[in-house]
Order: sequence, then structure tokens, then C-alpha cells
Amino acid sequence: MKKCYVGFDTSNYTTSVAVCDVDGRVIANLKHPLPVKEGEKGLRQSDAVFAHIKNLPELTDRLGEVLKDYTPVAVGVSATPRMAEDSYMPCFLAGKAAAHAFAAPAGLPIYETAHQNGHIMAALYSSGATERLMRGKFLAFHVSGGTTEALLVTPNGTDFDVTLVGNTNDINAGQAIDRVGVMMGLAFPCGRELEALAAQYNEKIQKRPICVKDGHCSLSGVENIAKKLYEESQDPKKVAAFVFDFICRTLIAMAEQITEKYGNMPVLFAGGVMSNKLMRAELGKRFEAYFAEPEFSADNAAGVALLCRMNKEREDI
Repeated sequence: MKKCYVGFDTSNYTTSVAVCDVDGRVIANLKHPLPVKEGEKGLRQSDAVFAHIKNLPELTDRLGEVLKDYTPVAVGVSATPRMAEDSYMPCFLAGKAAAHAFAAPAGLPIYETAHQNGHIMAALYSSGATERLMRGKFLAFHVSGGTTEALLVTPNGTDFDVTLVGNTNDINAGQAIDRVGVMMGLAFPCGRELEALAAQYNEKIQKRPICVKDGHCSLSGVENIAKKLYEESQDPKKVAAFVFDFICRTLIAMAEQITEKYGNMPVLFAGGVMSNKLMRAELGKRFEAYFAEPEFSADNAAGVALLCRMNKEREDI
């Protein structure tokens, strides 16, 4: 039987279980989103824990099918949101309980990490640049509807040392995109349709000042500017191109300010917003940039399984 590593992650959005093999290849990335009622923006922690408890039996049944040809040798779990003393969310207790229940009968070792570190590892893996980025520090952006953060990441052999060096002071990039899209009558979520409109715009893009200071940004202004631009032009293509240009220039300024302070380094971009081809092309011109695939940008346990593998291999040396 081939050996493998299993990871559990129970965030406030998704229940997930993943498996990687001894070569560091993700062979299963199983996910079940938590149900959110229409009109609500998220879940209370008590509801999230309950949803995970309902989801985990189905996922572990599917996990059993994956493991018919494999033997787990270690289990990883995201036990906290971040690697910080005060970092805690009850939803991660569900994953921790599931990991211990899975590991105990076979006496498997358990390695704990943070949800944020799992995100970084999954993004790094799917970027195809794991070997390059593991050589030293790098800058990692996570840009989505729920997050707009820049993290200074230093691999330490078994996990990452992570420092928050930039974020948004108001709304997130994905929120800005969706709000503008909804304002123009697009279906939520609006990123893909808005990108298609922007790709059709061939004229000069209207520039407005961005707001970035010490690596931190403000994005709330883009919604009001886009609304006025749409009222004046009635051109959704023009507005779409403006929005992505504004967000792209914001990310460029954040990265430039941070690398000026901490030194030049590779930049890893993850999150749903970073699937945008227009922004990828522009960011690729400015930095040694790497991009995560969407499947590994959303919440998942793949990075947790991969970090588990790193810990077990280091322990076995």
C-alpha cells in the first residue's frame, strides 16, 4: 500500500479534507461549503460548528474511498485561523476533533497548523513554484471577497513564519468588484462576467488616484467612482475596465511599497480575484509573480495535508 498524508480544515466557509502522497502530489481535495441563508453574509460560529458536524461524515466516507489504495502515516489539521496566541475560532474545533478521531485508532501522529498557513501552502503548490519559493522569504497576497491581505512569508522547514504587512482599511477587492457588477445588473458573484466586459474595452482607461500608504490600501472609493462613471457613460465595458485597472494599480502600489521596505522578493498571488487574466498579465510585468489556481485559492485542506507531510518527513530524518 502506498503511504499518504491526510489534512482536515473546518473554516467558517467550508468543510474540507485532503490527501497528498509521499511525493507531495495532492491526490484528493474534498470540500463541502457551509450553507448560508439567502440575504445573510455569513454564519455565526455555533451554526458553523453544527454545519461542519453535519458535513464531516459525508466527507470522511468519501475519504475512505480515496484511501482504499493508500495507507495514512500522519494527519494534519488547521487548529487556529492564524499562528498567533490570540487566534481562535470555535469552527476549527470540529476539524480538530475529526482529525483526532481519525488518527487515534491507528496511532497516527497529528500536526497542527493555522488555516492561513494552509492557504499559503495550497497556493504555493498550485502555482508550480514550490521549490523556488521555499528557498527564502516571499510576499503572498490573498485577494478575494473576504480578504485583501499581503503577508511576508518565511519558510522554516516545517511550516511558515507569517507577518501581516499590508491589507485593506475598508472593503475587500472582491466586494468592490461584486458591488459594481450588481450595480450594473450583473449576476452575483460578478467577477467572471465583469472580466469578460473589461476584455472587450479597447479605448483608454480612465485613471483615478488610488489610496495606498505603507502597504495598506483603501478600496471603498472605487464603487462610488464606478457608479458615477456608469451614470455618465452607460458603458459597462468602460466601467469594468476601470475597476480592474484601479484594483490592479492598488496591488502594484502595495507590493512596491512592501518590497521597498523589506527587500525585493518573489510575489505569490492567490484568491478568487487573482484568477483575473487582465491583472495577472500586468502584475507579471512588474514582479517575479506566481499565481495560484482558483481550486487551491478558496478554502481547502490541501495545504494542511502538504504541511503535514513536511512535518512528518522532517521528524523522520
